[in-house]
Parts: sequence; C-alpha cells; structure tokens
Amino acid sequence: MIVVIAMLLMKDIIQEGNPVLRKRAADVELPLKEEDLATIRSMMEYIVNSQNDEMVEQYGLRPSVGLAAPQIGVSKKMFCLHTPDESGEKLHSYAVINPKIIAHSEEKTYISGGEGCLSVPEEKNGLVPRAKKIKAKAVLVNLETGKTENVLLKLSGYVGIVFQHEYDHLLGILFIDKVADELPGMTPISFVEAEI
Repeated sequence: MIVVIAMLLMKDIIQEGNPVLRKRAADVELPLKEEDLATIRSMMEYIVNSQNDEMVEQYGLRPSVGLAAPQIGVSKKMFCLHTPDESGEKLHSYAVINPKIIAHSEEKTYISGGEGCLSVPEEKNGLVPRAKKIKAKAVLVNLETGKTENVLLKLSGYVGIVFQHEYDHLLGILFIDKVADELPGMTPISFVEAEI
C-alpha cells in the first residue's frame, strides 16, 4: 500500500496556540510504516519547496530550513532539516526519527538575526541561546528507499541550532519559550557571505 500525501502548504502548518505543539511527541514505530514515511517525505518536500523562490511565490510558502511532525498536527518524534552550514560549503539534509540529544557543550551560541518558526508569527522572531555543539542518537531515513539507519550525529554551529530547534518541537517546546533580549558574552554564529 502506498500512501500519498498532498503537497504541504502554509495552511497545513498549525500555529502557536494549538495544543498539539505543546504535547510531548510519541516514538515512531519501527520498521517504518508507509504512513510515517509518506509524512516525513512530505515534510522534506515542504522545506525544499520553501527554498525555491518560484515555489514560494506560487504557493505562498514561508521559507524554512526545518519542520517537525507536530507542526503539521502529527504528534510523533520526527523532523526534517535541509540547510547548508554557516560556511555554505556543506548541505545537511536529514530526515530524523526518534532523536535523543545525549550530550551538549557548555559553550553557547545563537543566530544573530534571531530564530523564527513556521508555527509562530514572524514578528516574534528572537535571540535564543543554544549549545554550540551537540551529540545525538537518531534514526535517519533514506527518503528514496525508505530504509532506516541508527546513527550518532555530531553537529555544531548553525546546523546544531536547527537540530535543537526541531528537537524542542518534539518535547512540546517552542523557541519563544527561550527568547532572550540580549546574550552578553556569547558569540553568535557567523555566516560566510556569498561573493557576488
């Protein structure tokens, strides 16, 4: 049985105030069911589409680098992220199931422009302190084959921040719960500017 989910649009992403966003998500059963595979594929498709200017304009998508299942009303421990690191050299594209952050650095960092979220109005974007480095156990899904693999991820900088943001969604936490007015003594992530 093949489960097909229609293309996700902004109307499918639930907003702050919806109780699903505040629930702890349930573990995803393995082996992966067709329904869960279809869901995680559609989540990655939204992210990739949202990074395409034509798709953004045509479908009114808000650009994103990550999306967690609770944000589409599915309270299960899965999320996707698709973004280059701050150097712009390496693309990190992960379909993540049942992650667990098992270690993090004491040193903190943040995104100087602040974090945002598809489930929160843009005017609430803000500075969020995050661990500079994390180590996480997770199951990664190959979205083409549906095969899963247990991995240990070591992430730092921008990609680590995106992972922590999406992981929080699985715990019922939104970034607005952690926003600070200022973060003295912390160095923000610096992005390499593209040469024009």
